[in-house]
Amino acid sequence: MNDADDRTQATRAERVAQQRRELPDSPGVYLFHDGEGEILYVGKARSIRKRVASHFSGGDTRLTSRVDRIECLLTSTEAEALLAEQSFIKRHRPRFNIRLRDDKSYPYVCVSLDEDYPRVYFTREKHRPGRAYFGPFSSAKRVRETLDLLGKLFQFRTCEGAEPGRRSGSPCLDYYIKRCGAPCVGYVSREEYRRNVDAIVDFLSGRYRRVEADEQAKMEGAAAEREFERAALHRDRLKAIQSLFERQRVAGGSVGTADLIGVAAEGADANAQVFQVRDGILAERQSFYLDNQAERELAEVAEEFVGQYYSASPAVPRTIVVGPYLRDRVELLEAALSERRGGTVEVRVAERGDKRRLRELAERNARLALDQDRLRREHRRQRRVESLADLREALGMQELPVRIEGFDISNLGGEHTVASMVVFEGGATKKADYRRFRVRGENGDGRGEGPDDFASMEEILGRRMNRYLEQVDLSPHDGKRDASFASLPSLVVIDGGKGQLSAGMRVLRPFVERGVAVIGLAKKLEEVYVPGRAAPIDLPAESEASKLLQRVRDEAHRFAIDHHRGRRDRAMTGSVLDELKGVGPVRKRALLQHFGSPERFVAATREELEMVPGVPGKVAREIHEQLNRTG
Repeated sequence: MNDADDRTQATRAERVAQQRRELPDSPGVYLFHDGEGEILYVGKARSIRKRVASHFSGGDTRLTSRVDRIECLLTSTEAEALLAEQSFIKRHRPRFNIRLRDDKSYPYVCVSLDEDYPRVYFTREKHRPGRAYFGPFSSAKRVRETLDLLGKLFQFRTCEGAEPGRRSGSPCLDYYIKRCGAPCVGYVSREEYRRNVDAIVDFLSGRYRRVEADEQAKMEGAAAEREFERAALHRDRLKAIQSLFERQRVAGGSVGTADLIGVAAEGADANAQVFQVRDGILAERQSFYLDNQAERELAEVAEEFVGQYYSASPAVPRTIVVGPYLRDRVELLEAALSERRGGTVEVRVAERGDKRRLRELAERNARLALDQDRLRREHRRQRRVESLADLREALGMQELPVRIEGFDISNLGGEHTVASMVVFEGGATKKADYRRFRVRGENGDGRGEGPDDFASMEEILGRRMNRYLEQVDLSPHDGKRDASFASLPSLVVIDGGKGQLSAGMRVLRPFVERGVAVIGLAKKLEEVYVPGRAAPIDLPAESEASKLLQRVRDEAHRFAIDHHRGRRDRAMTGSVLDELKGVGPVRKRALLQHFGSPERFVAATREELEMVPGVPGKVAREIHEQLNRTG
């Protein structure tokens, strides 16, 4: 560190010390920013000044040495601070906070109660009014298993749209395999279908005794009316429900309805298990992996998990059982979760009985999940190292190809030609370094007389080369520096055979002079071509090295296709949406997000347009009229 850096560091320390002295002795949330404005850590406290001081006096230099600015937000109570803290963590995902992995997109089960014949479906959004959401689930697989079970028990429709059915006017396959009662052709009345949906809501809400009692009553009522076929249906459904409940019933029955939470932490990793017990039945067992980069203590990990988990959950149970490491935080959690629920929530540290047994079981499962995750990651790491070593040997490289860049071209008839650059480091994807290109071509518009993959590849690789030469000498603190383009790859993988490789080599000479290996990977027979050799090298398609190259090529292809599809869709919808009266940028974005593709938007019915969030009913009807008038 030179004298200028020393002075900068001293100035930063003085500024942070002055900010610390000005912090209030009140409850609230505090945010640590680094020199570039990124939020490093979000915390809450009964006294912001004392809590911040504990960071700087506790030897947590990995965090405090990076702090350039401290910001705070006052709240009335520490419980309010906890709720605000979770909101900030979810929005900014600070590096030094405990975070749920991939917490942006946990899946839910949704029931569309705003429709005459409600659907029950998988979703990752939970904001539409008139719909009931259940979750979050720890994996998409759990949601699909739940939907499959509900389909067998209660037979709901899976067709899309506000109204059931299809244009043919006949039932779909779901009716014949007893997954839907076919309301589209009147085989089940609206009232009967709604009763099935009510049972689904009760089931997902954990009101299992009510579900069981309702099916018993329906069976007996149908038998009394001598509708034996309908009585047999409810009898079979009741047996299936009772069999399921019996397998999942918690011994003792004293647990009732509660969430039991067990947490395990080791190093930078943690796992939390949530046992959801409803009416004495173990309804779900959720497993969540957590990032704990700051290696916080178990109590802090558990407290932040509880806050984040219930901030994403549509419902909070009346009773939550936690481990003894949260004994000192029970009152705070009760206050925050009661406010979140809109009713009383009891947070308990179970000392005996079934609740303690299940909570300890959750903790053992958390430790087991943590150990298994570590073994899986170690196994993947070893396989990546082996594949890199095999690739180095096959290509005759002196060092491991630590950074691999893959390039691909995507077009359709020469229009909207785009290219992708994907990056693998240590054998794993590094998506932050992915880059996209729009191929300019000779005319500068990406068109020309037709697609020319050779010329397009030469252009893109030349631009990649030039960006490296422009940025390699820039300081890491220079705002114009792009870390991905400024990095020197070990290996460049071109999607294509000898033609694409030759085109790339015409512009990659500076890379080659710096020791970068360049190869072409042909799709047809997975042949690997290297410069100066007419025949492909002998690399078995089933070898780990070949599989790694295929993953790079496939990822480059996927990324290019996504970019091309996005540009094509924007071009297709731009002309249509721009001509519609009453559709500005906000509504245009809402329509595109809702329908997902231009084809679905253009084919939408009036009812489907009226369901788009943010688009008033009158505007939706006018859009429908304009679309049908113009064709």
